[in-house]
Amino acid sequence: MSEPAAQEAVSDTALGPAHQGVGASVRRNEDRRLLDGGGAYLADLQVPGLAEIAFLRSPLAHGRIRAVEVPPRHRGSVFFAADIAFAKPIVAVGASAGFKYSEYPALASNKVRFVGDLIGICVAPTRAEAEDIAQSCSVDFEELPAIWDIDVALAAGATPIHDDWTDNIFAQTRIETGDLEAVRASAPVTVHKRLRMERHAGVSLECRGVLAHHERRLNELIVYSSTQFPHVIRTMLAQAVGLSETQLRVIAPDVGGGFGIKNNFNPEEIAVTALALKLGKPLRWIEDRREHLIASPHAREHRYELTAHADERGRILGLEATVTVDAGAYSVWPWTAAMEAGMSAGIMTGPYDIPVYHGRAITVCTNKSPLGPYRGVGRSGACFAIETMIDAVARAVGREAADVRIDNMVPPSAMPYRSATHKLYDSGDYPECARRAVSAIDVPKVRTRQQRGEADGRMIGVGLASYTEQTAHGTAEWVARGLPVVFGYEPALVRLTPDGKLVLFVGIQNHGQGLETTLAQVASQELGIAVADVVVRHGDSAVSPYGMGTFASRSMTMAGGAVSSACAQLGEKIKRIGAHLLQAPKDSVTLGAGRVHFGPQSVSFYDIGQAAYLHPERLPEGEEPALETSAVSRSTSPAAAPAHFPMRPTPAWSRSIPGPGSSRCSTMSPVMTAARWSIRSWWRRKSSAASHRASAPRCTKSPPTTPMDSRSPPRFSTT
Repeated sequence: MSEPAAQEAVSDTALGPAHQGVGASVRRNEDRRLLDGGGAYLADLQVPGLAEIAFLRSPLAHGRIRAVEVPPRHRGSVFFAADIAFAKPIVAVGASAGFKYSEYPALASNKVRFVGDLIGICVAPTRAEAEDIAQSCSVDFEELPAIWDIDVALAAGATPIHDDWTDNIFAQTRIETGDLEAVRASAPVTVHKRLRMERHAGVSLECRGVLAHHERRLNELIVYSSTQFPHVIRTMLAQAVGLSETQLRVIAPDVGGGFGIKNNFNPEEIAVTALALKLGKPLRWIEDRREHLIASPHAREHRYELTAHADERGRILGLEATVTVDAGAYSVWPWTAAMEAGMSAGIMTGPYDIPVYHGRAITVCTNKSPLGPYRGVGRSGACFAIETMIDAVARAVGREAADVRIDNMVPPSAMPYRSATHKLYDSGDYPECARRAVSAIDVPKVRTRQQRGEADGRMIGVGLASYTEQTAHGTAEWVARGLPVVFGYEPALVRLTPDGKLVLFVGIQNHGQGLETTLAQVASQELGIAVADVVVRHGDSAVSPYGMGTFASRSMTMAGGAVSSACAQLGEKIKRIGAHLLQAPKDSVTLGAGRVHFGPQSVSFYDIGQAAYLHPERLPEGEEPALETSAVSRSTSPAAAPAHFPMRPTPAWSRSIPGPGSSRCSTMSPVMTAARWSIRSWWRRKSSAASHRASAPRCTKSPPTTPMDSRSPPRFSTT
């Protein structure tokens, strides 16, 4: 290629139409293997001597196990709690006072508490044979009254599901902000509603699964799990079965969707691992769809009792909310049973400026599968509740619902804003988002059609809703929730190989989001390397740095931020070596198209890799060999952020996302993103890397960390 042509290619790759950084449309790195059938999901894995597992599960919601009869021909193939007595139960207790302790065993030994509760492990050469063995076993139960509903659980004299409890309530929490009695006495409009959301399973495309086998050369137990956080699973699994973490390797292979249901530490993981240790043979369990629907972590069985107090125009002066959630029989690790109710009550006010709020969250224990995280934990219910109330208030005052919404929204002049639930909103123009959506929908035209009626007699309607989204929680948020683990950081290690390619090692887990491509785009933006020349390694606790996994929309913010920082550091070293090879001042060289450029001259990343690894004599004086750096994306520490205020750093590549729902510059990402209506807008910048850096400098403002001046801070109490 001629020098002018090379320069044109550089311009194209780094800045022009062929720009492959954040926001560019590129071919996904992972698609070829997935579309060609080259994916390796848990069911695809093969290990010599592998045996399959089917669990003997309870058909009863509540009962005591008197005896289990196993046919003589299968007595060496069925295992019970006594066979893995060394395995510890799962314990997930929230830090709030009064949270009731419970143990979630790998296998039930004397009592079952939901349909699908694990009783035994049946082992055979194939899954079909293992299922036949399970079918041949019979369990003698003393059937107990089933606590099948919230009302039944809370009824006077209800049988406690856990023998050492006095009732069926995991926990109760309250948030109280402002003078509710004064609002009750003065508000001219009061609206009351009772609402409910029904229970459902997550239904990921691939069900859950675990494979465990011993690797003799390294003397380690390798556990494959279709999970969203392999490093955390390794830590908990090692504790549960009594191994050092140096003896345990957890790998998440290709994972066919998660949605949160694979973001728990499950009893099946303990059972399979413990039995593989005991028997010294490879074992695998693959969940079928029936098991998944019955026994995987469920989601979203909520009840809401709401009272809104408003003025004559529909401006909400105060809100009362009681959120009651059916959390099933056990508390899931690490989120605890109180997660859904607490999240819903804590985000109830949404994008609206409601000065007085009294919320109560009640988490109830029933004879159902435990409740776990699932897409937007608590937010769908909270949005459903507050939006229903906004509509009810609008009807009560005789105004258009869209206008009442806009009047109640947090104005941009109030940013940064602290809600009555003590959440920090750092930026956004929510009313303008709403006005644009109303304009696009043309609500007045719809109303005219409704009044006129349709020629064929059909009835038409229009529904409006807005929501706030709490994502990529930082240290302060997890500390405030009192969880067993604080997910406040994410690391990345980046390595340029001797042949000039790039490898990213990250602790998150890709399960369908395309992270092998999007993280490569972050690297491309920082280093000017082609996305196809970037490999992402993840999901293996022996390969990737210890990370917290993928959930709560955190991967691109946390891991992407770490990749951005690490690549920026690596880029400086690449430029120093490249400048030395080009005999140019370091500050005069640039990166692009996999090369270091100085005017019309350039040197490739291949040449730089060769110098860094194989020819250290070519390096600048004092420059260390190798090309490898690491970085950690870490949120604001608890000391710098008040409790219940999740904050996280925004990586360089996401500092400027212009649009009516976000501020132009913010060092702290919004805890609550802009309100999104029926038309969801994503504001992507299409600027070049150079123009982005010029137009979006590092912002130095920070949200205030002092208590609110105009409103007393909420009181958080537990009963």
